[in-house]
Amino acid sequence: MYRLHYWPTPNGHKVTLFLEEMGLPYEIVPVNIRAGDQFRPEFLAIAPNNRMPALEDLADGVHLFESGAILLYLADKHGAFIAPASQAQKRAEVLQWLFWQMAGLGPMMGQANHFRNYAPEKIPYGIERYSNESARLLAVMDKRLADREFLAGADYSIADMAAFPWAKLGAPLLADTPMPNLQRWVTAIAERPATVRAYAVGDGPAFKVPEPTEAQKQMLFQQGAATVRR
Repeated sequence: MYRLHYWPTPNGHKVTLFLEEMGLPYEIVPVNIRAGDQFRPEFLAIAPNNRMPALEDLADGVHLFESGAILLYLADKHGAFIAPASQAQKRAEVLQWLFWQMAGLGPMMGQANHFRNYAPEKIPYGIERYSNESARLLAVMDKRLADREFLAGADYSIADMAAFPWAKLGAPLLADTPMPNLQRWVTAIAERPATVRAYAVGDGPAFKVPEPTEAQKQMLFQQGAATVRR
């Protein structure tokens, strides 16, 4: 049994994608990031960076945060969606694209979304900088997928699970040029039964909250060293 501290953001969806693909039992603990749940002491005890998701493996007494770390932990524990160490190159293909998403696609698209939709003032340089870099990264995916079904090759992997929620959001907004390979990949993953179930998790009544207030936006976007609770 797993306990997933979750909110239906791209990073939250990554973990439910894996859990649903494997049919693993899990319970959801909503972390309403608009209400400040990410600052609760019990959450910070397992996620000191005050970001969700976080996962508790109740069977083995393990807890961890960071969506990429969670995916890698689950993949290794269950021997699924990543090659074993004995298949070094196949495993490396998965790992490099997993870390590519964590270091590039997610952060750049997050910044593009912030400057385009939430920044208190429209800063053209910020909008252009992060939108262009997000589009470049999506184009990298499109090129990568030209001759392979999934990011790491022929097999669906945790690299695809990590990148899919971001690409699903970003491709319609940031890709000004046609990206047929990326669109084919997004459509194929979106149609997987486990993907449908994973996204349905975030449609529950616990997640039907109003748009963030100005005070909530300030809490979300204007954190600094002083907001780290000791």
